[in-house]
Amino acid sequence: METVNGCLGDRLDEMEAAIRKTSFRKGTGRANEVNYWVFDYPPEKELEVRARIEYMKGKNARGDDDFDLVVFDLYDVIIDFLEKKRFLEKCYDFEKKNGMERITKAVTNAMKINDNDSLIVQYIKEHTPENAIVFLTGIGKCYPILRSHKVLNNLHQAFVRCPVVMFFPGTYNEQELILFNEIKDDNYYRAFRLVK
Repeated sequence: METVNGCLGDRLDEMEAAIRKTSFRKGTGRANEVNYWVFDYPPEKELEVRARIEYMKGKNARGDDDFDLVVFDLYDVIIDFLEKKRFLEKCYDFEKKNGMERITKAVTNAMKINDNDSLIVQYIKEHTPENAIVFLTGIGKCYPILRSHKVLNNLHQAFVRCPVVMFFPGTYNEQELILFNEIKDDNYYRAFRLVK
């Protein structure tokens, strides 16, 4: 794999090394918190981050690791749900007639995104084997339907059996999430930055 130039490449290398440590997978985070992490990065580097995740997925698929790396692109999860329910075409029409705000609300309600039994959380629980590390991607593609703090809060309450790493295009300072370095999400402080 071609390496990413500069600081992001170093941080991706550190992230890859960190998740391979047994202590990362066995721990429950600092101060007995759940093992939730955020890897934030400059939004303009999205393609480089995607490429590294694909590379890591391929490497893990060879079976050299003693864990499964499971990657959930949250945008794909939403689109799959809409396609299975045959809602996708209806969503296009609904958005044309009623605007983005109404379609966002309709999809959010249909997937119970703001509820503890969110369909996204259920999907992740059902598709994650034991002894895994979960990568969550696609947060930027999901805006404004899906807010990162909501996903983390809902998962945190229902899914604690393995480490979760959210890849976040923006800034996370262990207090707040700022999507694309412009859109402030609600405060969230239960996850730790994976690499400073």
